[in-house]
Amino acid sequence: MKTPRILALAAFTAFTVLSAPLLAQGDLKEQLTIPLSDPAKPGSLKVHLITGSIRVTGYSGNQVVIDATTKEKAEKPKEVDGMKRISKNGGLDISATEENNVVNISSKLFNTKMELVIKVPAKFALNVGTINDGDILIENVDGEMEITNVNGDIRLTNVSGSAVANTVNGLLKANFKTVSAKSPMAFSTLNGNVDITLPPTAKFDIKAKSDRGEIYSDFDVDVDKAVQQATRTSKDGMYKVSIEDWVKGKVNGGGSEIMMKNMNGNIYVRKAK
Repeated sequence: MKTPRILALAAFTAFTVLSAPLLAQGDLKEQLTIPLSDPAKPGSLKVHLITGSIRVTGYSGNQVVIDATTKEKAEKPKEVDGMKRISKNGGLDISATEENNVVNISSKLFNTKMELVIKVPAKFALNVGTINDGDILIENVDGEMEITNVNGDIRLTNVSGSAVANTVNGLLKANFKTVSAKSPMAFSTLNGNVDITLPPTAKFDIKAKSDRGEIYSDFDVDVDKAVQQATRTSKDGMYKVSIEDWVKGKVNGGGSEIMMKNMNGNIYVRKAK
């Protein structure tokens, strides 16, 4: 297999980056531009952070452009006493590789919050995730999207295609221009609302469940009123019978399934105006 091209590497000390113009005091910033092997074809992006926010925007260009920003830690040990830091620890460290239109972005920063603002060609698949202290915003992208967060919101704005999105503590909101008729989608959060807007003509099967909230829609949903099937499980000679109270139905005659689930919050399935 051909070795991926290493397109860019930025590992700067605070002194190096702060010498650049137009940066606020304490900001570390670098821009990486990633050309694609075949700009005429769709590509894909994979990026995951431990700490920080990610914003991905589709645009009319044919390269991936990454603006990475972080802040130097303001606190210094009292033992410094006027000394200057000369090590690279705490600097901005980000790299990207590209092979066959697949762009992978990685960073070695774990305890420092990073902000990534990424521009991709409009038709692009995404695999994007973060864990702490940040939100994920995707806008104007057309493709298959897999989005994960733990402590923050996920917002998909003016997107097309299909998405599987999951966060634990945060709002999950998506607004689709068009949806893929053949691809199922899933949206879930533990603590927060699930708020999905779809085109008026979208054909889909809805499957929704909120443990401690309500489910609302302005679509004409043909709700399945059949008695829910009981699930029977056994362990050590004892039996447990439970009923999962999913709301199931069809919209515009039905189609691929869209699953929405949360524990603490409401679920909104909106018809685009």
